[in-house]
Amino acid sequence: MYKGNLLKHLRAFIQTAQTGSVSAAAEQLFLSQPSVSQQIRALEDQLDQSLFSRHGPRLQLTPAGKALLEMARPLVNRIDALPDEFARRYGSLESGEVRIAAGESTIMHLLPPLMMRFRGQHPGIYVHLHNVAGVDGLDMIREDQVDFAVGSMLEVPADIHYQPIYHFRSVLIMSPDHPLARRRHIGLADISPYGLVLPPRRRTTFQMIDMVFRKHQLPYRVALEVGGWEVIKRYVAQGMGISVVTSICITETDRQNLLVRDMSEFFPRRSYGVVMRRGAYLSPQAERFIDLMNPELFGE
Repeated sequence: MYKGNLLKHLRAFIQTAQTGSVSAAAEQLFLSQPSVSQQIRALEDQLDQSLFSRHGPRLQLTPAGKALLEMARPLVNRIDALPDEFARRYGSLESGEVRIAAGESTIMHLLPPLMMRFRGQHPGIYVHLHNVAGVDGLDMIREDQVDFAVGSMLEVPADIHYQPIYHFRSVLIMSPDHPLARRRHIGLADISPYGLVLPPRRRTTFQMIDMVFRKHQLPYRVALEVGGWEVIKRYVAQGMGISVVTSICITETDRQNLLVRDMSEFFPRRSYGVVMRRGAYLSPQAERFIDLMNPELFGE
């Protein structure tokens, strides 16, 4: 196999592995389906290994295919990023894009000052924010649909790298006329009888609250599950329950409508940072965004 063709064959293989379809890979690569199939067959012949098996409508990687994907993807990514990397080192890089996955609350409360700073320094770099939940963000990372995600993690899978950057307190919020509003010190046993307004069970906040109550062997009651801090704060202000949220989401306006109590004694500080596929190659544009994520930007 000519080494010049090897790169083409690897691109066809990687795209097919990521989409699970020769036709989808051909569309992404602007090639015909027979051309993509031929390149994959040539790669299999050269390696003397089957790389795909078919189960239903999607192609599945064989063990050999999984091993090749793990080795080939970072190499091809680095080759494709070589022009931008060269420009970053030996000139100005003011074009390209950054693809970021984040939850709605992170997009609303954490990313705005970062976006303002990044846009001020690099107005020519296009930023695409994908508003997705944590699990969906991990899927996008694994499929290379985004460069990285910004969010919070309690458990980090083996194939994911998590770099915490910011840390915030956990606080209890309630309406001003709630029975607990009269208490100076509020413990977990005080919260236990009252209905909680929480995000869905698969979200990190719910998992953290469940973990803390289980650790202290206390029951808790969920009155309402809703998505997003903004909705949670509104329902709490209307007296539909109480909640434990991260302090970054509390604004001055919120403090006029809600009572806020520090719960650092019981709940761990929440970390937020960069989530990416372990071993993934970051484009220079993505590196520039991450470089701006200074821990001192949000002081507590």
